[in-house]
Amino acid sequence: MMAEQNTAAPRRTALMVVTWAWVGVPFAYGVYELLLKLGPLFGG
Repeated sequence: MMAEQNTAAPRRTALMVVTWAWVGVPFAYGVYELLLKLGPLFGG
């Protein structure tokens, strides 16, 4: 029973990394684009 939990942990960790990357990469790109467009908007 303990062996099943130990083998599932790395698999779950990998799934969590992929899931966070799936959400985080587009979010980071959106923030980057926002920061690029704030300069012209407020800077004149």
